[in-house]
Amino acid sequence: MNAEMPPSRTRSDGGAPPQTASARGASWTLRPAVVADVEAIAELRATVMRPDLERLGRYDEHRVRQRLRDSFSTEHTSIITSDGEVMGCVTVRPAEGAQWLEHFYLAPRYQGRGLGSAVLRTVLRRAEAHGTTVRLNVLQGSAARRLYERHGFVVDSEDPIDVFMVRPPGAGPAGRG
Repeated sequence: MNAEMPPSRTRSDGGAPPQTASARGASWTLRPAVVADVEAIAELRATVMRPDLERLGRYDEHRVRQRLRDSFSTEHTSIITSDGEVMGCVTVRPAEGAQWLEHFYLAPRYQGRGLGSAVLRTVLRRAEAHGTTVRLNVLQGSAARRLYERHGFVVDSEDPIDVFMVRPPGAGPAGRG
């Protein structure tokens, strides 16, 4: 894990955290993650992923949290906040000539309000500015797949558990949602 990063430091995911607004006008901010965020994000992951993992027969109380702990990167993760409250997180890490979008979780009470689209637009604008392809995987049957498809992602491959998606630069509506 990396050391804590001061909020003013330039990040590898495209710069200082932006202040913006969701589709419903609620103010939100992306701030750099710090080491102290890992347990809250591991818990958020367990909460958000539980229904899909249970549906697929893959939920394990310990493993769902440990997988986040094992891959948590303060360098590539941003925490979504509003008035100091953690609303979610998103990780964008460089890999194999692209960026991987992962650990994109919103607390259930913030889902379905346009916040996911607003955050995703911000991430995709950064990738577009650098001419970078964005890749991700989503669980089979997850409602999140529709969000990604609305933003220009297409299926690259799939297996019984995961759907792997890709979005080349200029492939879809990064500016709307």
